[in-house]
Amino acid sequence: MPSVLGLNFHHDTSAALVVDGRLYAAEEERWSGVKHNHPARKGTLTAPTRALQWCLEAAGLEPQDIDAVWAASMRPNPAAGWWLAEERDELAALLPAPLGEHLRLLSHHTAHVLSGYLLSGHDHAAGLVIDAGGSSLGSDFGPGRERITGYNLRPDDIDRLHQGMPTVVPSPAGPRRVHSSLGHFYRNLARRVIQPGDEPEGSMMALAAYGDPQRYGAQIRELIRLGDDGEVRIDHPWGAADSSTPLLLGSRAWTADNVTEQPEDERADLAAAVQEVFAESVVHISRHLQRLTRASTLVFSGGCALNSHLNGQLAADSGFDTLFVAPAPHDAGTAVGAALYGWHYQLGQGLLPVPTDAAWGPRPGALPPTAVPTGYRALPDLGQTLAPAVAALLAEHHIVGWVQGQLEFGPRALGHRSILAHPGHAATRDRLNAIKKRASYRPFAPAVLAEHATEWFMSAGDPFMNRVARVRRCRADRIAAVTHHDGTARVQSVAPNHQGLHELLEQFHDRTGLPLLLNTSFNRKGTPILRTAEQAVAATADLGLDALAVGDTLLLADHVSDPRATALRTR
Repeated sequence: MPSVLGLNFHHDTSAALVVDGRLYAAEEERWSGVKHNHPARKGTLTAPTRALQWCLEAAGLEPQDIDAVWAASMRPNPAAGWWLAEERDELAALLPAPLGEHLRLLSHHTAHVLSGYLLSGHDHAAGLVIDAGGSSLGSDFGPGRERITGYNLRPDDIDRLHQGMPTVVPSPAGPRRVHSSLGHFYRNLARRVIQPGDEPEGSMMALAAYGDPQRYGAQIRELIRLGDDGEVRIDHPWGAADSSTPLLLGSRAWTADNVTEQPEDERADLAAAVQEVFAESVVHISRHLQRLTRASTLVFSGGCALNSHLNGQLAADSGFDTLFVAPAPHDAGTAVGAALYGWHYQLGQGLLPVPTDAAWGPRPGALPPTAVPTGYRALPDLGQTLAPAVAALLAEHHIVGWVQGQLEFGPRALGHRSILAHPGHAATRDRLNAIKKRASYRPFAPAVLAEHATEWFMSAGDPFMNRVARVRRCRADRIAAVTHHDGTARVQSVAPNHQGLHELLEQFHDRTGLPLLLNTSFNRKGTPILRTAEQAVAATADLGLDALAVGDTLLLADHVSDPRATALRTR
C-alpha cells in the first residue's frame, strides 16, 4: 500500500497524506486555534504535529510505514547552492526520525502549481503561481525569491518557462535589488486602506466593489510597468514587504497608521484602483503564458489565487478556455502539492480523481448529551429527517450552524463547518456581519446546486468557492443576501456527491424555489474554522445562532419552534 506524506512547515502549517489513492489533509490551525498558525516569532519553523498525527491515525499508519516525505522549501536565505541541503536538515530535525530521514524538498512554487495541476484532470496546461514570495532564486540575486512563476505542464514534464526576477539598480550605498511581488504590492496597499483588525487583502477586495477606480487609477498605474514577454516591474518599495512608507496621493499621505483618518469613500476608490491594476497585471502575465504554451487550460495557485474577483476576470480575459484554481491555493496547499509530487513522480502512481469537494480532514466527533448549552434544547437521532428539518428552519430565515462529515481543507467553508442562511434578504447579511463582527461591506457567498448554477449566475463558479460570477440581473433581487454591491457573488457549485450539503439544498429548493443557500465559515472573528462538535456547540451559543446541526442531532434555541411539524411541507 504505497503512501506519501506532504508537509508545510511555514505559516499555514499543514500535512497531507496520499495512501492507496486516497488523500487526507489538514491544517495545524484547526488544532492550535491560531489563524494561519502564524508562529509567535517571525521566521520560526514548526512541524504540523497534530495535523500530521491525525493523517497517520486516519490512514491507520505508523511513521515507519511512509514510503516518501516531501515538503515545500521557503527559506529565502542563504541563497547559495547549498541552501537546500541546509533547509532539509533543519526541517528533518522537526520530524520523528523515520520521517525526517525520508524528507526531500521541492520549490515552493512547484508545490503550489502541482496542488492544482495534478488534481485538474488536464493533460496539458499552463501553470501560474503568484504570491508574496517562495523559494530562493539563487546567489546571483541575493535574497531574491520566487514571486511570479509560469509553467508549461504535461504529465511527465514540469517546465518552468517564466520567472519574475528582481531588478538590480545602482544607489549611493551600492547595488539595490528591487523586487516585483504582486502579492506584496496588494498587501502593502491593503494595509493602507483597511483598518487594523480586519483581514487586509480579503477586506480590500470586498471594499473595491463600492469604489470608483478612476479616482486613483492613473496614480496606481504609475507604480507598475507592464513590459514585453509578460514582464511586471513594481516601483520600490511597493513590490517588497513594506509597512512604513507613506503612499502619497495628491497632498495626502496614506500609511498603515492613519487608515481610520481617511474617508471611507476615498478608501473604497483606492481599493477599486488597486484591484483593477492588480487584475490587469495578472491578465497580462496569463496572456503571455498562453502565447508561450498554446495550452487551453490555465492552472492558477499561490496566495494571489485567493482573490476571487481576480479569478473571475481571469476566467473571462486570460486567453485560456478553462481556468482551474487549485482547491487550496494558499500555502497550506503546498503540502498537498508536495504529497502529489511524491505520489505521481517518485512512486509512479496514477493521478487521483478530479475532486468536487475538499473534505479531506477529520470528522467532528459525537455531540455529548451534556454539551447542550443554556438557552438551547437538543433533538437527537433525527437521521433522514435532519435535512428536511434544517431546510424548514432556513426557509423561515433562521441562521443555522452546519457541522457534517469530514472537515474541509483550505480557507473556505464548503458545507462541512458552515453557517447557513436564507439568501433572500439583505437584512440576513447585515445580521450575519454583526454576528461575525465583520465590516458591513463584506459579502457572503452562495452555495448552489451545480445543476442549477447557470440559471442564477452568468458562469458556474467552482466547487471550492474560488471565483466570482455575475448574478443574473433578473435574479439578483431574490438573492440579495449573497449578491455583492457590484452584482457578483463568489459561487460554490455543489455536486451531487457532496457529503450532506447537496441533500439540504435540494430540500431547501423544494420548499422555497431557491436552489442555493448563504454559506459562510463557522468561526469567531480572528479564529480558524472550527473542527469539533464541542467547538461548534460553544460557538453556537457565543454567536447566538438559532440552531446547530451536528451529525443527526439538532440543537434549537429556546425561541425557535420545533421544525419537525412543518418539515415535510414543500412549496
